[in-house]
Amino acid sequence: MAILTPKPLENQAVGSVQQAEMEHAYGKLKRSLGQNFLTDELALHDIISTINPKSGETIVEIGPGRGALTDKLIVFSLEFLGEKDIKVILIEKDPILAKELKAKYSKLKSVPEIIEGDALKVLPELANYKLKAKGYKLVGNIPYYITGYLFRLISELENKPSLAVFTIQKEVAERICASEGGMNLLAASIQVWAKPEVVRFVSRKGFYPVPKVDSAIIKLTFDRKQSTIDQSKNYYNLIKILFKQPRKTIFNNMKQLTIDDKQISKEELLKILAKQKIAPDNRPQDLTIEQLKKLSETLKRKEFLGKKMLRRPKNLRS
Repeated sequence: MAILTPKPLENQAVGSVQQAEMEHAYGKLKRSLGQNFLTDELALHDIISTINPKSGETIVEIGPGRGALTDKLIVFSLEFLGEKDIKVILIEKDPILAKELKAKYSKLKSVPEIIEGDALKVLPELANYKLKAKGYKLVGNIPYYITGYLFRLISELENKPSLAVFTIQKEVAERICASEGGMNLLAASIQVWAKPEVVRFVSRKGFYPVPKVDSAIIKLTFDRKQSTIDQSKNYYNLIKILFKQPRKTIFNNMKQLTIDDKQISKEELLKILAKQKIAPDNRPQDLTIEQLKKLSETLKRKEFLGKKMLRRPKNLRS
């Protein structure tokens, strides 16, 4: 079966003639769903190379749209994997597109499973139950407005993927991949459960319709054996406090920590920081993800903390 894909823009601006052609190819778009279809052929190829499908694997694609990336997954499977092809699961929120996808792929020998629904609602059940006994990979061109929600959802999955490759807003990708000297709340929230890497940037001209910002392909590698302490409430409360006022020193931010409304003493806090070889006058951005994890574990293990949750004083809680 021949798989037809709308002609890509090839990174050129959309003129009036091209605009008409693209509107004919893609139909009426639903801006409420953040529909900006990736048309850059090189970017699509790089996504497939990064996700690196292998025989027998399950690939879950979020928001396939009209199937530009799905087409390449299927072609890759047929050309390089033969009969031991991959299992493709598509999650599409737009009912019209979901119906079109079902018709488009209905005659294939290995038909993708197409789930019509919101990925933020579908993914937890799919990952934690249906795919619990097997590994899977996640891929997708993610609408900007759900990026934060999606990352939080993935962080809470019991059965995380082995790998995720997403196209997201360039600025967000750069923040996620920040290292020592540029650490921030978003990076600290994600790097505790995945190793992020920017694969490449994608010009806004490689999408239809053309968005207002450039994008990036980001790769997230997961450690499925990662300790649960890394993702404890204690850790997340700590980084929220540290990065709430990022221009303040680490010490000045952390001295607000309390246990049962009893503030940590200056002496005790300095001892904790010294043990972790953290300069109290440094800024939160100077911390590494490993320092944050160890600091969280140290605070939780401290005898005076017991099993109580680390938190801010009542007058500082949001």
